[in-house]
Amino acid sequence: MEPVLEELFIPLHVKYIQSLDTRKDDLEYWLTEHLRVNGLYWGLTALDLMNHIDALPRDKVIDYVKGLQREDGGFGADNHHDSHMTHTLSAIQVLITLDAIHVIEVEKVVDYIKALQNEDGSFRGDTWGEVDSRFSYIALSALSLLKRLDAIQIDKTVEWILECKNYDGGFGSRPGSESHAGQIFCCVAALSIVNALHHVDSELLSWWLCERQLKNGGLNGRPQKLEDVCYSWWVLSALSVLKNVHWINKEKLSMFILSAQDPENGGISDRPGDMVDVFHTLFGVAGLSLLGYPGLKQVNPVYCMPQYVIDKLNLVNQ
Repeated sequence: MEPVLEELFIPLHVKYIQSLDTRKDDLEYWLTEHLRVNGLYWGLTALDLMNHIDALPRDKVIDYVKGLQREDGGFGADNHHDSHMTHTLSAIQVLITLDAIHVIEVEKVVDYIKALQNEDGSFRGDTWGEVDSRFSYIALSALSLLKRLDAIQIDKTVEWILECKNYDGGFGSRPGSESHAGQIFCCVAALSIVNALHHVDSELLSWWLCERQLKNGGLNGRPQKLEDVCYSWWVLSALSVLKNVHWINKEKLSMFILSAQDPENGGISDRPGDMVDVFHTLFGVAGLSLLGYPGLKQVNPVYCMPQYVIDKLNLVNQ
């Protein structure tokens, strides 16, 4: 029987995140090279929410991220990796959190994102052409953080996102794809950024989202799937934007997240007993922040960044 964990082990999680770049003898370190800058964003944001942003060396982080900007203006996952929208957003988030966006060529980033918009308003993830509603969110989030939403065709972007809307109120990865909590976060947050939430059936979608909670308190991403700590973010953030977090059992969800911690070495896993990773560590901590867990900074449900960072930018969304 798993032990009952009733508190967030912040010191252990800080040490766990600090240790991630020291594990270069582990195969896992090299198998996740394609997620390096994303992992840096996940770790830094988790640390900031836990009031330990100084646990990572600021100047070293900034220099590393700066070096990932490619000639096309986008950012690669790591050294010698091609640029991609997902890595570009993570790089922007890290640098804005550290108040260092000035070290990169911002206008080239804007041009990079602008060039990836298709005629129908959708966005490609990179030059190879994959289209996904995630990339629409990434484009809007990144350009909003850079205060350059004027660079793209917002009306067409909104029109395409609405084509991804389903009869159950949710959103899929493309028009005709099934509703999924991760895509719902992307589409709801994207519409919030451009003040277009009136297109969302808030009550219908909120019911779909709150039905993701299982008996153990955890949330899944779609019907008939297992619970996963990361949906503590994807589901809860969308409910937060729609102002319906109270539709779920917050205490049971909080206990589920806490139960997925490693009480010896730190970190949070997808569910109790599994291996921890920095992805689930951030989204577990961010979920607890949305739930009002004591001792954590407030997270912004649209950008998944500390609220104080968004406040400094004077960004206000629906």
